[in-house]
Amino acid sequence: MTADSDGDRLELYADYVCPFCYLGTRSLAQYRETRDEPLTVEWHPFDLRSGKRNPDGSIDHEADDGKDDAYFEQAKQNVERLQDEFGVEMTQVFAGEVDSLPAQQASWYVSQEYPDRWATFDEAIYTALWQDARDIGSPDVLASLAESVDLPVDEIRSAVDDDGLRSELEDRFRSAQRRGVSGVPTFVVDGTATSGAVPPEHLARLVEQR
Repeated sequence: MTADSDGDRLELYADYVCPFCYLGTRSLAQYRETRDEPLTVEWHPFDLRSGKRNPDGSIDHEADDGKDDAYFEQAKQNVERLQDEFGVEMTQVFAGEVDSLPAQQASWYVSQEYPDRWATFDEAIYTALWQDARDIGSPDVLASLAESVDLPVDEIRSAVDDDGLRSELEDRFRSAQRRGVSGVPTFVVDGTATSGAVPPEHLARLVEQR
């Protein structure tokens, strides 16, 4: 969801709590700066922790997801490498205790009801987590971010608690998995997909040379 309405179109599957999604959006921003034509970006929320989520929506942090210390060490090295490559500073490499579902729910509401302000809210959420180390799973934090971008705070608080919205998001998560999305970020243009925080020139090839 973005203010751009013409030109090329790209779909982005992402989860705010994923450091590679933050880095991927930085790469995307750098690519968009090189373009003369607008690029419409359609955001698709994705729940990386769906396999660890309890029926009540909470996360079972003790559930085995197959990721061991070696995995996290390699991921940490990759995050640090991409920070250098993209010139991005982050106050944390991982945000393991943060649940992004409330942020995704609030963001989805904004994308539907205030699409002209969604991109600003989306950026505020990423900045809050990765630059300011704030808990984007907190309704108070989300309300503060909404206020900072001139969105109605009461509506955002209600959206976070809306079971109907959560069910809608869960449907979209399942739809993404049916499309073959298993990790994020995933960028899709005309059915061609690429995954990971790829550099701007890779995004240029995906969008322009198809």
